[in-house]
Amino acid sequence: MLKEAKGLILVLSAPAGAGKTTLCKRLLQTSPTFISSVSFTTRSPRKQEIEGVDYYFVSREDFEKLIKKNAFVEWAEVHGHLYGTSKKFLEENIKAGKDVILEVDVKGGTKIKEKYPQAILIFILPPSWQELEKRLHKRATEDEKSIKERLSTAKQEIKYLPYYDYFLVNDDINATTKRLLLIIEAERYKINRVPEKEINRVIKNI
Repeated sequence: MLKEAKGLILVLSAPAGAGKTTLCKRLLQTSPTFISSVSFTTRSPRKQEIEGVDYYFVSREDFEKLIKKNAFVEWAEVHGHLYGTSKKFLEENIKAGKDVILEVDVKGGTKIKEKYPQAILIFILPPSWQELEKRLHKRATEDEKSIKERLSTAKQEIKYLPYYDYFLVNDDINATTKRLLLIIEAERYKINRVPEKEINRVIKNI
């Protein structure tokens, strides 16, 4: 029995500086069906970040209360800060036919895949380590120590590549956005995503 069509769960993971946030913003501009999952975090907001748009900024105490309530699809501690994906937000939106975009780390991505096998996991890679380091310096949001930590983390994250469904090398943001949209379009036409009544309609018309 084929399941009725629902929205897609799109998981984008990447080392810091690889460009996944920019790609997510590009996706949101292409269609109203896309919606970004806003994660909870215990870190402080960066310059120009908006509460409820970029993250829900909460205290560690409040975050831990949400963990006990089983409110997260996945959560993790990264660089001393907690990050979590809301289960309620995800399930309500895919049920409504929205394509939910989740920016999560590799451990979070694999956890989501375990709970939602239909999730599409896409790994975004930088063109080179040198370019990644250059981008991190250009962002000017971390000190030298933090940049070194992120580069070290990136080398561990790339080991999770075999657990992902797709990977894209982000050497040009426009070209990478187009390739990403092609992946999503192909996923929409997978037989196991098409409603059974639609399959039957097509068969009858042949």
